Amino acid sequence: MTRPTPETLAHTARRARAAADVDPAAARSAATPAVPAVRPSAPAQVSGAGSLVRSLEALDVDVVFGIPGGAILPAYDPLYDSTVRHILVRHEQGAGHAATGYAQATGKVGVCIATSGPGATNLVTPIADAYMDSVAMVAITGQVARPSIGTDAFQEADIQGITLPITKHNFLVQTAEEIPRVLAEAFHLASSGRPGPVLVDIPKDVLQAPTTFAWPPTLDLPGYRPTLHPHGKQIREAARLMAGARRPVLYVGGGVLKADATDGLRRLAELTGIPVVTTLMALGAFPDSHRQHLGMPGMHGTVAAVYGLQKSDLIVALGARFDDRVTGKLDSFAPDATVVHADIDPAEIGKNRHVDVPIVGDAKHVIDELIAAVTVERSAGRTTDLGDWWTQLDDLRDRYPLGYDEPSDGTLSPQYVIKRLGEIAGPDTIFVAGVGQHQMWASQFISYEKPHTWLNSGGLGTMGYAVPAAMGAKVGKPDTVVWAVDGDGCFQMTNQELATCALEGIPVKIAVINNGNLGMVRQWQTLFYNERYSNTELGTHKHRIPDFVKLAEALGCVGLRCENAADVDKTIAAAMEINDAPVVIDFVVGKDAMVWPMVAAGTSNDEIMFARGVRPVFDEDDI
Repeated sequence: MTRPTPETLAHTARRARAAADVDPAAARSAATPAVPAVRPSAPAQVSGAGSLVRSLEALDVDVVFGIPGGAILPAYDPLYDSTVRHILVRHEQGAGHAATGYAQATGKVGVCIATSGPGATNLVTPIADAYMDSVAMVAITGQVARPSIGTDAFQEADIQGITLPITKHNFLVQTAEEIPRVLAEAFHLASSGRPGPVLVDIPKDVLQAPTTFAWPPTLDLPGYRPTLHPHGKQIREAARLMAGARRPVLYVGGGVLKADATDGLRRLAELTGIPVVTTLMALGAFPDSHRQHLGMPGMHGTVAAVYGLQKSDLIVALGARFDDRVTGKLDSFAPDATVVHADIDPAEIGKNRHVDVPIVGDAKHVIDELIAAVTVERSAGRTTDLGDWWTQLDDLRDRYPLGYDEPSDGTLSPQYVIKRLGEIAGPDTIFVAGVGQHQMWASQFISYEKPHTWLNSGGLGTMGYAVPAAMGAKVGKPDTVVWAVDGDGCFQMTNQELATCALEGIPVKIAVINNGNLGMVRQWQTLFYNERYSNTELGTHKHRIPDFVKLAEALGCVGLRCENAADVDKTIAAAMEINDAPVVIDFVVGKDAMVWPMVAAGTSNDEIMFARGVRPVFDEDDI
């Protein structure tokens, strides 16, 4: 990776300062952070481990996911008597993804625990996943005793150094006395500003040392002052541009969900009449059924959403980061668009795309203040008729709707399965997806009407995310139906957590879209590698290895199988009736189905393909 030059770093710093341009309201939002409002605790003599567990209780943690081991073992003794529920997972990666799913579903901080060395390194993937998707997670790891650090002791790994690039912050605790402060700081850092994972690494001798526990501690975070309220001048300029644009688009990212700003987003959209696109991480932030929703943009987005952005004259980006899967070839993305970019993280503004109006702030405050400023513009008669723009976009929606062809060989269509699953389960269901074709079909063919009903690994693209994340979501929302839509490849990476679900009474439901292959990789081999299918066949069709029904039963679940369209509805209905055990449905689907539309990696969004060999036709006079 190319290291940034001092000039680049200086430019980035200047840009961030200019974007923030802190005004009095922003300064008020940067007050000293407060410890969560829980009752104070009188000083008590405990071990470092006891201080850790009492800190978790004081922070109102109700559940942690983890596996004990030598270095972290002292913490498990006081945890035995704690009000904090510990869920014993089967692999540390499962603990991390479960904490992420819990956090995404509830809005709370997810917590996972692992021992030193391999236990801690098994958390690296879920920590990176949480970092990429801005999920509030605290990972607590044991470490070898302080005198052994740096000696290559048994089960020693520098997890602080390993995770430095993929955590919002991390700590190596040096004394038992600092445990309450470090835990409080970790939770504050994880959940405030742009959320993210924080690692707390605690040596074994620190856990064993005697100390005095008292709550609340005093936080010491010099320089950490997230700007929540945007600068008024930038808001007014954005409102002015919105009032005058002829082809505007609201480009909505996951930051709107993180800020609980969905109600304000709908008010802003309906006030202005501007089309809305929601990224993969933002599905549910704006109702799919709303007339102003063009769908998801990007590599597998709708034609209307992709071209809406591409031909816009104003993009108002809210909590989005101009990811390469959205922009396609960056230098050809939305060439005529003025860009307003609002984000709580100043480092994101201008990182990928030049920004004309940078706004640093929390999406909820940004949207609320945009509504007020746009209302002023409209009261003064400054508004634009978007009728022609909507005529063009509606024409695209009519000509290029999302759809699919039934398999010519009579096999079960995966798109049909997922579409019916969404319709039968309903809009209150939480859907959790793995990564690959099934993830894209779940994003396309399930209608997301409510926030926090769609969880997936967007930034890192982690196979194996779905089952443990669904487990965490169900723990956090026990009264909500949780369906994981997984692929036969993803499912085989972390399905052992179904044993955890069975033993812990966590009745998740799993739809395995079993096409016998690593589907998305196979699709690329079909399109770009002359159908040379190198190492993508999994054997789940030809040999039925594993047999997913038998595997589900071996893991304490109910196993079902569906192989034809006539049985889809009744199989889903049967799974919906089972609420006292996890359920796995093996949907045996055709291997040749593909995800369309598609913008091939590294190409311009102008080259979007509606289907194989079918490129949309546009009248340049209209667009």
